[in-house]
Amino acid sequence: MRKLLNTLYVTSPDTYLALDGENVLVLKEQETLLRVPLHTLEQILYFGYKGASPALMGACTKRDIRLAFLTPNGRFLAAACGESRGNVLLRAQQVRLADDPARSARLARCFIFGKVYNARWVLERATRDHPMRVDVPAIKQITAQLAGSLPQILDCTDPEQLRGLEGAAAEQYFGVLDQLILRNKEDFFFRGRNRRPPTDNVNALLSFVYTLLTNDVAAALEANGLDCYIGFLHRFRPGRRSLALDMIEELRCALADRFVLSLINNRTVEKKGFVRQENGAVYMTDDTRKTVLGAWQTRKQEQITHPFLNEKIPWGLVPHVQAMLLARYIRGDLDDYPPFLWK
Repeated sequence: MRKLLNTLYVTSPDTYLALDGENVLVLKEQETLLRVPLHTLEQILYFGYKGASPALMGACTKRDIRLAFLTPNGRFLAAACGESRGNVLLRAQQVRLADDPARSARLARCFIFGKVYNARWVLERATRDHPMRVDVPAIKQITAQLAGSLPQILDCTDPEQLRGLEGAAAEQYFGVLDQLILRNKEDFFFRGRNRRPPTDNVNALLSFVYTLLTNDVAAALEANGLDCYIGFLHRFRPGRRSLALDMIEELRCALADRFVLSLINNRTVEKKGFVRQENGAVYMTDDTRKTVLGAWQTRKQEQITHPFLNEKIPWGLVPHVQAMLLARYIRGDLDDYPPFLWK
């Protein structure tokens, strides 16, 4: 199993990345703020616009270190990529599956099944852990509806109908998500998903963490020889990492949403860490982004038992395991793709 290495997050937008021998340097006005050996890194996420030296980008691609560039608010811009990794036969089979509507829908429904299953159990756990603080009957009604949609998803062969089932389930889930926010309700509330830009503190957190998760999943897919731009649920188009967007569906609720809720309920983030702009957009301050990134790295080190492998692994390895299982299914080593089912 692939070892979980470190990710270097560079969140100061006025820094520049450079190469010095076998080390990456984080520079600010020619002053070296940080020096990190390349061999200790798996990926570098840079939140800013000053960029990185061509020498560093070349060194990263040579060593299979993902170097991704994002805006200070977490929107993906680009990534430095070297030669395509992985078996060309695997990628060719991936393209054939994506071009076959029936087989593509079969994979898409696995992703959606995992998403709805995990959404149900996130809500169920809230009723178990906090029965005096949430509206148990209302949440139980939603979890029953989500459970009832699972057989329909498994039987669905039409992509448009599948998207309809997914949309209905997401609306039901988001309709009660606000109840899982147990503290600071005046500052952290959820009235529905909004983005581009987010217009409240919770959606700002969700958008940022979804970006982090998408980067982790994309890196895992590429490391396992798959093309993260060729998807099955999200149809591929230039510039969109469609397969990464497919796979994060089954991980959103169990990993990203629960993480955001923990940040709020544990008072890890506060109102002062968010700024509302004139156009209504809400963004995190630099200090809050650093806090979230540190907590994200800590969460990725926590151990869980993988439901399919029945082995203990860190949360951070879940995308890599799911990418490995997907590659095995595409190669024909597995009869079906087993989505990540958390409980």
